[in-house]
Parts: sequence; structure tokens; C-alpha cells
Amino acid sequence: MAIEQQFLEYSAGKLEELAKRIEICLSSLDDERVWARGGSNENAIGNLVLHLCGNLRQWIVSGVGGAEDSRQRDTEFAARGGATSVELAEKLRATVAETVQTIREVPIERLSDRLVIQGYRVSKFEAIYHVVEHFSMHTGQIIFATKLLTTADLGFYRHLEAAP
Repeated sequence: MAIEQQFLEYSAGKLEELAKRIEICLSSLDDERVWARGGSNENAIGNLVLHLCGNLRQWIVSGVGGAEDSRQRDTEFAARGGATSVELAEKLRATVAETVQTIREVPIERLSDRLVIQGYRVSKFEAIYHVVEHFSMHTGQIIFATKLLTTADLGFYRHLEAAP
């Protein structure tokens, strides 16, 4: 498999893996905790999920895939509820599935095509790389917040623990 195809497959797989971790976090929290904030300058987990969905759609589905861009970024952060943890998980799952399909369908010879997304001039390769990095960063925030809110070990690395 060409390195470019490996990049596309790894990127798609990493988004799926991280989305599953976010879903575990969402299933560990009631709706009140999903929308909890420590202060007005903080984002709730619900805001981060909406933000990730908007980012995936704008950068990959629209930017790389060519679909219409209808993102309203400010509303992702302005929300103070309105979606349950189950609804957020469903929205994330559907958005990631559409994003992954778009990534897997990129012809490797088109990875260097230039685009303008959010005012940034990037290649399709750079757009995909940005999205995976951005998704990973916010997944870490969601995991951290979930651990704070539940005081639970989410078990993502139990397989690395030494056998007794």
C-alpha cells in the first residue's frame, strides 16, 4: 500500500477510535454533566462535541469533499444545552462516518490540491492532518473532563497493565 493510502487509512481509523472514546465518555455522564462548566470561559463537553462535528464537516466533508459549508461556529460554543448525551453521541457518530468516508475516497494524486478553509490556504493532506490533530486534542479534553466529573478510570489503557 502506498504511503499516501496508509496516511488516509490511518487518519480515518484514528478518527473512528477517538470518536469511540468520546462516546464512552458521553455514556458515562448524565445530561447535566455533559453541559457542566466551571466558568463562563470554559466549554462544556457538549460544546466540544458540537465543535468537533462542525470542524469535521467544514474541513473534511465540505473542504476536502466539496459539500456545501453551512457551519455556524459560534453556535457550537454558545449552546448551553439542548442536546442529550445520546443525541450528541449520535450526531458525532454520523459526522465521523461521513468524514471517514470522505477521507477514504480522496484519490491519493489529489492530496496536494490546494483549498481555502476558514481563510487558511492548505492542501487536502494538510486539512486531513489538521483535523485528526484537532480531534485528538479535544478528545483529550473530553476524557480529562469526564474523569474529573466521574472520578472513574475509563479503562482505555488497561491492556497495558502488567498481569498479576
